[in-house]
Amino acid sequence: MSAAAWTMLVMLVAMFVLLVSNKVPAWLVFIGTLTVAMTLRLAPDAALLKGFGNTGVVTVAALYPVAAGMYATGAISLLSERLIGLPRSIRMAQLKIFVPVSVASAFLYNTPLVAMMIPAVRDLTRKTGLSGSKLFMGMSYVASLGGTITLIGTSVNLVVAGMVSDGIAQGHLANARPIGIFDPMWIGVPATVAGLAFMILIGTRLLPDKTAASDVGVRRRTYRSEFQVEEGSRLEGKTLEQAGFARPVGYGLESIKRNGSWVEPNADARLEPGDILTFMVPADGLPGLWTTIGLVPIYATKMTSSRHEHQLVEVALSGRAPAIGHRISELPLPESPYQMMLLGVSRNGEAPHQPLGDLRLEAGDAAIVEVDDAFFYENRKETDFILTKRLEGFRVQRIDRALMAGAITVGMVALAAFGVMSLLNAALLATMAMLLTGCLTIERAWQSFDWRTLVVLGAAVGLESAVTASGLGSAAASAFRAIGGSSPLLALTAVFLGTVVLTNVITNVASAVLMFSVATYLSVALDVSFYPFAMVLISAASCAFINPAGFQTNLMVQEPGGYSFGDFARVGLPLTILVGVVVLVLAPIVYGF
Repeated sequence: MSAAAWTMLVMLVAMFVLLVSNKVPAWLVFIGTLTVAMTLRLAPDAALLKGFGNTGVVTVAALYPVAAGMYATGAISLLSERLIGLPRSIRMAQLKIFVPVSVASAFLYNTPLVAMMIPAVRDLTRKTGLSGSKLFMGMSYVASLGGTITLIGTSVNLVVAGMVSDGIAQGHLANARPIGIFDPMWIGVPATVAGLAFMILIGTRLLPDKTAASDVGVRRRTYRSEFQVEEGSRLEGKTLEQAGFARPVGYGLESIKRNGSWVEPNADARLEPGDILTFMVPADGLPGLWTTIGLVPIYATKMTSSRHEHQLVEVALSGRAPAIGHRISELPLPESPYQMMLLGVSRNGEAPHQPLGDLRLEAGDAAIVEVDDAFFYENRKETDFILTKRLEGFRVQRIDRALMAGAITVGMVALAAFGVMSLLNAALLATMAMLLTGCLTIERAWQSFDWRTLVVLGAAVGLESAVTASGLGSAAASAFRAIGGSSPLLALTAVFLGTVVLTNVITNVASAVLMFSVATYLSVALDVSFYPFAMVLISAASCAFINPAGFQTNLMVQEPGGYSFGDFARVGLPLTILVGVVVLVLAPIVYGF
């Protein structure tokens, strides 16, 4: 190898060491590696920076607002309630999430699918107390595996199929035939089933146990909170068990009041419009109740702005507040300038035992309230309230736009799936449609972008240019050709291993493109059919399980799951071996040499 190739290899090894150590943020590691490659002139600057204008990276960015629009309107929550419900065990949650995701990934692009499922799974973990770290990674992995079932599952499949068609037309692949839409399924389905079984039975035990309660970051002050069941809401007619209130995690349902009478809060009790539900709940659980579709706070002033524009704040009552000494039921006072909804009250860190309506306010009482932007101007001198904390990351969902958001998303997928336009074009149109129809505000669209993930993706694509330009890519290809030898099965194994390694170092599309020439050389040299090689390329390019930067869905779930590089490697390595065994055993039998 040349000096440049050796330099690039050393840099990649150093990058992996830093990622495994988990002491430096992944985005900084990738940017740092890209900077060194640029300084040493291992590739032209334009090539190293091409990732930040790469269609795939920009497509991922364009999908974030679409997913945010689906979540902001409650479309994801309503859909996940029907498909997933409120499972009480990790095993049941995995079955209800992983199976539909893997099936859907065969026909929908897995990136937008995972993007839209992340907030739904996050909400599920908050409501049930299940460990999100046991769910997010598996969801990303099965989405990747499900994409290998059909030709339209991922962009890699289409790229490989296109190169096969070009090779046949140019006479380079006389021993191959075009790939049909369902041809990959004969090894894709068994590999996906094996991956599902592994993640549910074994992968779960290899992952850390991190519950959602730790990611809100609010002091565990306990509040008394009273909500009312909205008429015509999804909660109407449901039992407490069906609504998720029978065995709540992190809070307690103390009572139900209906038409002035008390109703026993047992699991079979059915909710009716106007029911008043009283909860004893820590501060980190209150936002979850607030965002529950069908519940509204009882004590509120008339608000001129829409609830989906509001936010939560934790406040303490100032000693100069006019409300001191008044019952909550007597509020708002005539001269009060505030518009707000009261979610809960805490006194001396504990939930009051008397109904909120009878509680006389005292200086220092803490409250969590729903407010609009005008609140911060009215309270700028903190005469009435001492602002202690804004509760970020929570919004009331605008369910009146749920159908519209769903239609926009389905339209986006259909336009891309039927080849009317690229996924990027469809995603940009969907983002504009979300904004124009009111499904998403401009502010929330901007906040939806995960910039750290996008930086890692852009840098990873740029580093592929350095791998190629330095000669490291061609050196790796020569090594894999030598490994192939005269055995078709050994050659197939070499193609799988090479593609997996490159997929976890650069990107799946780049690895498939680089290894395509190696696979072509081996099939021609051995005078065997290229078809099993093409199918193995498709499967191997989807095995980006070891390095979180290997595929964008891994990066998307890394933060909500709280994973380190080591977590991906610990679970991804045995999963890759399992999928490899399934694929390498079946490909020669199904497709033949």
